Amino acid sequence: MTAIPDSLSPAGADLEAARRVLSIEGEALGALARSLDQRFSHAVDLILGAEGRVIVSGMGKSGHIANKIAATLASTGTPAQFVHPGEASHGDLGYITRKDAALLLSNSGKTPELSDIIDFSKRAGVPLIAITSGADSPLAQHADVALILPPVREACAIEMAPTTSTTMQLALGDALAVALMTRRGFTADDYRVLHPGGSLGRKLVRVADIMHTGDELPLVPGDAIMSDVLIVMTSKRFGCVGVVDAAGGLLGVITDGDLRRHMQGDLLKRRAQEVMTAKPRLVRAGALGGEALRLMNQHAVPVTCLFVIDDDAVATAQPKPVGIVHVHDCLRAGVA
Repeated sequence: MTAIPDSLSPAGADLEAARRVLSIEGEALGALARSLDQRFSHAVDLILGAEGRVIVSGMGKSGHIANKIAATLASTGTPAQFVHPGEASHGDLGYITRKDAALLLSNSGKTPELSDIIDFSKRAGVPLIAITSGADSPLAQHADVALILPPVREACAIEMAPTTSTTMQLALGDALAVALMTRRGFTADDYRVLHPGGSLGRKLVRVADIMHTGDELPLVPGDAIMSDVLIVMTSKRFGCVGVVDAAGGLLGVITDGDLRRHMQGDLLKRRAQEVMTAKPRLVRAGALGGEALRLMNQHAVPVTCLFVIDDDAVATAQPKPVGIVHVHDCLRAGVA
């Protein structure tokens, strides 16, 4: 029986179609990047100048993309809301205020359902930004800024279904969101505030959020007798103690490993400073939990605890510990 060539088999045809789509859409994104000009920056200015939200709208497939763009803007520091153009004509125009900016999507620029939003925006003095392929369309002509998508073919087999055009719309929405993040100075801390749940929230957990403080800290003075050190080490249950000077600065740490290395002789009568390991690994209070885990595991013999110092005490010779974090604290917080 003659084998079917890969190019003619169902799987081969599937792969060929997929690669064709990705190639066409990839080329379109490149053309879009090259087409951007000062109008993009003007659009960013209009959004930043709005005291309210960005009202994002579109019909059909453009509407689905508009909904996602609104969600991306909102989650990255730019308040935004999707308004369905059909519902807008039946009362939802009330969502739009004079303090807002409008971002309307239509590949042709002739979507009739957007006409009421366009008219309302112009009467209310709401800045209007268009994303469209129709440079001479009504939407582009009425917009304060028209971001024109380059002329490219749709990636579907009949070159009609919205594929390449919606990919460009989505990418341009992402570009606006990221440009706005940069202009606003939006930081990882800001992002964390807006994403407290799920895996994103867990990845952005700070050491300060999970560390132990105050009386929980296992600390002893440098001249403490080791018999007393062991009592503190056992009662605090971290498997280590920090050795501090008279000013509270951290001189070193004593771990189970240090105890094993000093078992010979009269260990219990020795001073903490004689047994400790100087210059221990430390972590900043503002560091991410993932960084703490990396510091714990970066050497051949991992550690299970790190003393925490203030961010501005990194360059201090003997910084004062403000907390301690255990590997289990990181794991309980979902940091991995």
